[in-house]
Amino acid sequence: MDVESKRIPGAVLLIARNGKVASLDALGFQDRRAQTPMKANSIFRVASMSKLITSVAAMILSEEGKLDIGAPVAQYLPEFKEARVGVDRVAPKRPMTVQDLLRHTSGLTYGIFGNSPVDELYKKSNMFAGKSLADMVATIAGLPLLHQPGEVWEYSVSTDVLGRVVEVVSGMDLDRFVSERITGPLKMSDTGFYLNATQASRLARPDSQMMMPPGDPTAKPAIFSGGGGMLSTAGDYARFCQMMLNGGALDGVRILSPHTVALMTSDQLPPSTDRHSPVALLLDAFGPTPEMGTGFGLGFAVRTAPGRNPVPGSVGDFSWAGITGTYFWVDPKEKLVAVLMIQVPQATDVPYWRQTRTLVYQALVN
Repeated sequence: MDVESKRIPGAVLLIARNGKVASLDALGFQDRRAQTPMKANSIFRVASMSKLITSVAAMILSEEGKLDIGAPVAQYLPEFKEARVGVDRVAPKRPMTVQDLLRHTSGLTYGIFGNSPVDELYKKSNMFAGKSLADMVATIAGLPLLHQPGEVWEYSVSTDVLGRVVEVVSGMDLDRFVSERITGPLKMSDTGFYLNATQASRLARPDSQMMMPPGDPTAKPAIFSGGGGMLSTAGDYARFCQMMLNGGALDGVRILSPHTVALMTSDQLPPSTDRHSPVALLLDAFGPTPEMGTGFGLGFAVRTAPGRNPVPGSVGDFSWAGITGTYFWVDPKEKLVAVLMIQVPQATDVPYWRQTRTLVYQALVN
């Protein structure tokens, strides 16, 4: 019905339980203008669902002893040594750490969600027009922080900066590291920062212009945005989620240790952290606010309480979404993985996320 009313072009929903795909549905159009039907293997711009993959990349390096997530970011990116807070450029009370990047307490911002003087500087910086991720991060390092590190959960370019940390520590571009250490081993053949010509024919397209400039999906981007630049299918992303649900391994391939996955999926926000930034409030039930019984781990939201939240789930489930409409969650208690792929102009707390969770849980009877 929503496809017919043109609220959405189409969608793909994959539900897996106990390690097996229980349901895989493709509805509507992959491209309404071309009258191309949606397919189970249609490819979507997953936007901020890229963040989970970049976070896992960082934790791989942590496990290898090459990256200390408790260390100052400036230890790996010297351009942050002179970081200052606010337009008055006051000294930070403590350094921004890699852990801060992973949990969005770095003091950085996106700029697009607020109207503070610092947000305005971000908007004017044109950071995403850089010639490389290194160039983009250098621009970010020259801007003041919006908050003192550790004091506020502020959704931000933190994961893009984290992607640059991965590049510096690993000695390779982010796309290569992700391919060699994550998507390749997990056989996620349709997941990456750009598409080949064959894959491009499966790209899902929104009915109208998205907030994120689409660009040419077959062109290798100048900036590998670990915060929002990846494309994937429901099937590929579900394999990644299943690896996390399994404690870091899938089909005989181990990406992370169970203890690392446990660390990532625990609430990493101290009680003193202000979680009421504009994006957190906008996300409502899907953001990391105590009122909703949710926190934030190393790369995604985690449920910390059985009540308070209007959408069903279990304590310990973890989830995140993309501004293009994509959404996933993993429920370890129910051994459940769900991936919803939609492409809409701008999606924050879209009703489909709520409806999907409700429909899935009402169908669980054992």
